[in-house]
Amino acid sequence: MNYLGHAFLSFGNSEILVGNMIGDHVKGRLALQHYPDGIRKGIELHRKIDEFTDNHPSVSRAKLIFREDYGLYAGAITDTVFDHFLANDPKYFASPDALLQFTRQTYTQIEEHSTHLPPDFAAYFPHMREYNWLLGYRSMKGVERSLQGLARRAKHMPASDKAYTAFVMGYYHLNQCYFELIDDVVKMAKAYTL
Repeated sequence: MNYLGHAFLSFGNSEILVGNMIGDHVKGRLALQHYPDGIRKGIELHRKIDEFTDNHPSVSRAKLIFREDYGLYAGAITDTVFDHFLANDPKYFASPDALLQFTRQTYTQIEEHSTHLPPDFAAYFPHMREYNWLLGYRSMKGVERSLQGLARRAKHMPASDKAYTAFVMGYYHLNQCYFELIDDVVKMAKAYTL
């Protein structure tokens, strides 16, 4: 799961949300001691989500679509396209407006804890909010932009055009893989947070 997935799997708890969103920017166990308990729990949840999804059979099958052209970046690409399926999942977001409201609430909660944002996340958070990256996952064009952004930020990832084409061509297979994952990861995250 990418940004939308991590936000969603925080279940409205603002400190867990912040930790979950910044999880990729906090390295090692020692760094955790600099955060309040709730944010630390969110960072740990982020790591558990990543570990759980990386080892889920449906994610392994989905990554195969991207592995030949993108190698180790297949996982990050899969995370991105799974956010598209989450954004369009009527079980969790009944309408585009429901997703929009969720994204606004998410940005507000992150802003309320801005003093705890790592510098690199803090640097691009205003751009994320202004262009509503979380809502962008809902559209095909938004996925294309997200993949382009991933390629810009990743040091050695090739251009994202083949990843987008593979996403379009493998859409139904990837959607099935998402559906095989989502209830399992929701159950795991709820057990950890509640």
